[in-house]
Amino acid sequence: MTERLESREKVTGEARYAFEYPVENVAYAAAVQASIGRGEVRSVGIEAALRLPGVLAVLSCEDAPRLDGDPEGELALFQSRTVSYRGQFIAAVVAETLETAREGARLVQVEYAPETPDVRLRNDHPGRYKPDKVNPVFPADTGQGDPQAAFDNSAVRVDVTYTTPAEHNNPMEPHTTLADWGQDGTLTLYDSTQGSSTVQSTIARVFGLDRTRVRVVAPHVGGGFGSKGMPKPNVVLAAMAARAVGRPVKFAVPRQQMFATTGYRTPTIQHIKLGADVDGRLNSVLHDVVEQTSTVQEFAEQTATPTRVMYQAPNRRTSHRLVRLDVPTPSWMRAPGETPGMYALESAMDELAVATGIDPIELRIRNDTDHEPESGLPFSSRNLVACLREGADRFGWARRAPSPGTRWEGRKRIGMGVAASTYPAYMSPNNATARAEPDGTFTVRIAAADIGTGARTALALIAAETLKADLRDVTVEIGDSSFPKASVAGGSSGTASWGTAVVRACEALRGRLNGAVPAEGLEASADTTAELKERDAYARHAFGAQFAEVEVDADTGEVRVRRMLGVFAAGRIINPTTARSQFIGGMTMGIGMALLEESVMDEEFGDYLNRDLAQYHVPVCADVRDVDAVWVEESDPHLNPMGSKGIGEIGIVGAAAAVGNAVHHATGIRVRDLPITPAKLLPDL
Repeated sequence: MTERLESREKVTGEARYAFEYPVENVAYAAAVQASIGRGEVRSVGIEAALRLPGVLAVLSCEDAPRLDGDPEGELALFQSRTVSYRGQFIAAVVAETLETAREGARLVQVEYAPETPDVRLRNDHPGRYKPDKVNPVFPADTGQGDPQAAFDNSAVRVDVTYTTPAEHNNPMEPHTTLADWGQDGTLTLYDSTQGSSTVQSTIARVFGLDRTRVRVVAPHVGGGFGSKGMPKPNVVLAAMAARAVGRPVKFAVPRQQMFATTGYRTPTIQHIKLGADVDGRLNSVLHDVVEQTSTVQEFAEQTATPTRVMYQAPNRRTSHRLVRLDVPTPSWMRAPGETPGMYALESAMDELAVATGIDPIELRIRNDTDHEPESGLPFSSRNLVACLREGADRFGWARRAPSPGTRWEGRKRIGMGVAASTYPAYMSPNNATARAEPDGTFTVRIAAADIGTGARTALALIAAETLKADLRDVTVEIGDSSFPKASVAGGSSGTASWGTAVVRACEALRGRLNGAVPAEGLEASADTTAELKERDAYARHAFGAQFAEVEVDADTGEVRVRRMLGVFAAGRIINPTTARSQFIGGMTMGIGMALLEESVMDEEFGDYLNRDLAQYHVPVCADVRDVDAVWVEESDPHLNPMGSKGIGEIGIVGAAAAVGNAVHHATGIRVRDLPITPAKLLPDL
């Protein structure tokens, strides 16, 4: 058990985040958002703003500098008069103080040529189309056998539609950038990002610079959940403003503006058909998804892909369809695709269990498989059954009432639910260096990111083990694009990807150590690109099982999660302390998805109505009474030198379904439209 190495820095305030770096002569930017849902900007009145003492510049589509790199999508800031969605950044004010910049932004007068926005996702939208791929490079559709005919001939059939709403990332630290142009034309960015190397290469391209002329610094990041995985408009705005006024500029996206400009999880409409024999064995699975993207750029969430992994069935179909709407572009949010997709699949599996009269755990075990159903590849390891059985024993599943709606405690109805979870064990190529000093200490450098997950500590543990050194003698430096290039902290791939590079660099260094270290030190480097290309063909996934017990107030319809347990098979756990925290954090977000989180779209104005944490509800301590996470020992030689799988996202996958299934068991009411609110339960209670 190892505590975070940077914990003292964080609790004492020594750890610096993007907005906190002291830079001389700094100015501040504030953005102006479009107040229409679609149309064009006719004119931008800046005179009143410029008269305000302390205002340095106003940037807009009328006078903003052209971006040399011909950027696309959301990063093409102020390059067009087109308004693609309400809340889009259309101008910015730069001033001596933050308060002045915000007041200046309020004084900017914009005239529009408005059009009626199309913002509602619906199954019969005439603009539905098939994307070429879904995130990141999966085929949009897959199929085997004759799933519809097999379904029609099945003894037991489940034919249901589930919907999930838009959900917004709300990391504690907002999207923040401090941009500083040097006299030689180099650009330094202190940015809140999940990948300094990614920001470096992207912003270099946007501004037509060589990659080496951009440096991105991000040693501490206050959360991301996917929304900081790729640069957002705030980075371009800060850099553009700093170049315009010739001095450093800070820009932090206010919480209310984040709901339009920093990404969100797309709403989904998911039609699932499960056909099985009387013993519950699947012979047909159909999972068809409709979701939204923007008119600015395409983002296709891989919602149906976990259905391609989970259960054996000879006849299968998955499909994704998109609708381009006048909305912000969806983006990554913790376990994109797997989270909404497994909510639907695992809820449908619960409905199949009810229809067949088979225990939900037994049903999943009967449909387990030793190979990936659609690719045919063997799993490198798959311990889903072990997770289900371990969780059932720990959670007291044997005491579960056999029929829904039969257990009461006073005016509270009590129920238990289960769901399975899965997430791919991704890896990306990375570089790292390891250096030995004459005093017996070591320094490892890699441009990785720690977004609160404990990555810095995990990498130090990996390095110390490989070097056979004491942890106190190892320093890991991350979060700077001047360090060896690293992949983004996303897809639960960080520890596996960065850790492999660290292991190889440390192994190379040990091979050079022979007696005393010279005065100038010794350094070795590693690049894992070739190693990844040579890996054997396996389906690599983590698996888990979520268990929830809920109480539903029969008079008010309020749902409380009494307790929740997650059991996971995720390879070797590098640091149990931070791993448990990640699992519990994911499950807490799953509770929010099930019961609270929903971004409500105003169809007339084309804007989200609940744009702050007073109205967009997330779980708080009172909502999370008893949440625990454990894992089964798993040895998998086909992963990486550490034998680890990702853990940051699997905690949320399946969690919402477990809660929803528990609500059904408590009440006999099946809510297929998240979140599960009192208003949806009361009519049938």
